[in-house]
Amino acid sequence: MTGAENRVRRRSLLAGAAGLGTAAALPASTAQAAPPAPSHAASSRRRPSNWPDPEPYGVADTRLDLWPREDNSFVLPLEPRPRDRELGRVWMRDTYVNYFVVGGRPVYVATGTTRVPGLEAAGPWNDGIFVWVAPSLEGPWRLADTTGIRPDAEKGKVWSPEFAGENRPGRTVVAPWQEYWHDEQFGKRGNVWASEVHHFKGKWYIVACMGDHSRKVGSFMLVSEGGVEGPYRLIKGNLEKPFGDSFIGGPGFIEPGAYHHIDGGLYSEGDAAWLVLHNDLYARFRDDMEDIVTTTDLPRFRQTPYSPEPYLEGAYVFKYQGRYYLVHAAWDRTSVDAYGSTRNAYDPPGTGRVQYQYDAIVAVSDRFEGPYSERWTAGVGAGHNNFFEDHQGRLWATFFRNPAAGHWKHPERVGDAAVPGVVRLEWTGRKDGRLYVERRATG
Repeated sequence: MTGAENRVRRRSLLAGAAGLGTAAALPASTAQAAPPAPSHAASSRRRPSNWPDPEPYGVADTRLDLWPREDNSFVLPLEPRPRDRELGRVWMRDTYVNYFVVGGRPVYVATGTTRVPGLEAAGPWNDGIFVWVAPSLEGPWRLADTTGIRPDAEKGKVWSPEFAGENRPGRTVVAPWQEYWHDEQFGKRGNVWASEVHHFKGKWYIVACMGDHSRKVGSFMLVSEGGVEGPYRLIKGNLEKPFGDSFIGGPGFIEPGAYHHIDGGLYSEGDAAWLVLHNDLYARFRDDMEDIVTTTDLPRFRQTPYSPEPYLEGAYVFKYQGRYYLVHAAWDRTSVDAYGSTRNAYDPPGTGRVQYQYDAIVAVSDRFEGPYSERWTAGVGAGHNNFFEDHQGRLWATFFRNPAAGHWKHPERVGDAAVPGVVRLEWTGRKDGRLYVERRATG
């Protein structure tokens, strides 16, 4: 790893154990923790090598060293909201963390998908986007101070369908397609998920997605007219719809024509910025950041797909040491092969295939648009994340432990799922050029 590591006392354990196609017992505690201190040998060792990939292409790597563990990860001690007190921590999916220098000072931001009191998930409705900030990764993590903008609203909530009443001529906070609605099947509907916070050319932006229970499902962007706390408004390109065209997709309860491309993110380099979407798509933003340049027939990343290619989510691009890393989330599904052995692979759903772990898979390229290499498993159970570099040059990924299915849905573990977690990454050097969750063994 690059940079000196902080030696801070750790106060809780994170999970990490599984054999090939098996589920191991995990610690019950998920108390907030400071990051673990690595050994001197770990910080001064030579660059680790790439692991041989499981064969054939598309088989998932389930080795224990690719799990977020107590020695390489921790749960961010985010300031709790009133809703978090019973659980004792923030319930979060799609955890996003990043580091920026603003006005000469370090600013860490955290956000993700959260739920309302009384619901087990972030649907069929939730109440918007919350943001936390900190001067360092270790904290203290405080809710963004939104009290000067909305004195009577919950602190830290920077955007919500609830804010539709703030719309004014020439300034839209919530578009009609983002507002809450009702039907007989679900009652109140409308949720937002997978938010990202970015600081670009002196302004704060949030890219997020209206979820499956919304009138229209897809990605949009907000821009702040103040600081990271807002106030935010919707950019002009999303006044009528999400980014890109609609297509047939999503669960059966989504209305025809309502489904667009989800899990939007932002990648910037110099004075240029790109929208990154699932299903291989990207588009450059206009210079004024009020829309993307191409609104139809979006270009696609040149990838090395699996055969058959499963449904992928959470696309994210991270540049490090001059190379581009394209990150996806993919379900590792277990099945039994013709010899009676367990197979773990990134297969599409099918008879006998059981969701096991929601992994982070990564490919690398010398160019943003590709071609990208074959993918590898970078983190077991760390899917739908982002990579970032901290102020000391250390590399990290986020994770959340998906409670929707598989390993983390098990009754013994679901209480430790949906966390705002971060795990250290290791780089295998310029020759091999891979990023992995920091492993204990590198042979």
